[in-house]
Amino acid sequence: MVGAPLLCKDEFLGGEPESDAVVGAPRFGAVETAVLRSKYTPDVGATMEFQQLAFERRSIRGYKQEPVPKALLDEIIEVAAQTPSSMNTQPWHVHVVTGDVLDRIRTGNTERMLETGKPDREIRGHVRYEGAHRDRQKRVAAQLFEAAGIGWDDKEQRQDWAMRGFRQFDAPVSVIGCIDRDLIDSTEAYFDLGQFVYAMVIAAWDRGVGAVINGQGIYQSSVVREEASIPEDQLIVITVAMGFPADDFPANDVVSERRSVQEIATYRGFDGQ
Repeated sequence: MVGAPLLCKDEFLGGEPESDAVVGAPRFGAVETAVLRSKYTPDVGATMEFQQLAFERRSIRGYKQEPVPKALLDEIIEVAAQTPSSMNTQPWHVHVVTGDVLDRIRTGNTERMLETGKPDREIRGHVRYEGAHRDRQKRVAAQLFEAAGIGWDDKEQRQDWAMRGFRQFDAPVSVIGCIDRDLIDSTEAYFDLGQFVYAMVIAAWDRGVGAVINGQGIYQSSVVREEASIPEDQLIVITVAMGFPADDFPANDVVSERRSVQEIATYRGFDGQ
């Protein structure tokens, strides 16, 4: 196949490319780099570099009602499966649902939330955000409401927006992320799953598939478990709404603010730099 060299797995996930990091080039002795070839990205040179993907990705909350091919979802998950994990434990599982199964999850999750007003999750949720965290939450909400034409004081429209979250934004696909239940007290397992989920949404974006990581979609986890037939030895942690982005949904264009490197990073021992 003629074209620019394919990114190796480590480069795709943000590592530094090596001079021989092309398809078939040996790395780490006998290990060879395996890179997915996709009919959905037929031009090798069209594959985005990681930095471009990271900066251009958006959280998608409006979707075309078109099915996402299973073969394409397989590709996305296989890319995510290259994610590093603590001692190579790979504690993640995903359950991919669509159609009637997803519709029943949406209905059950929404109806039970309206009935009880309380989440029924299998993991400990965060407390109400305060301080800087609350400020950032409010700023992105203001951006989304402005794009969607929702007034800050319009409680009815804000409630409708919240309901969209419980319905997983009416996406055609939901990917339910789990870890092995016997790792419930392992901080590393949640961290590993988080890395896997990020790699998955980046791989999806690279293939024209939008996604939003969505905790509201599993607020009623017993409904999710029953409808998706999730084994009891797995713990439901998160869900990702996924599908082709709608062209006429302004909130899809929202670019949330990001903290600067100066705010995030503290350096020591770099005198003179």
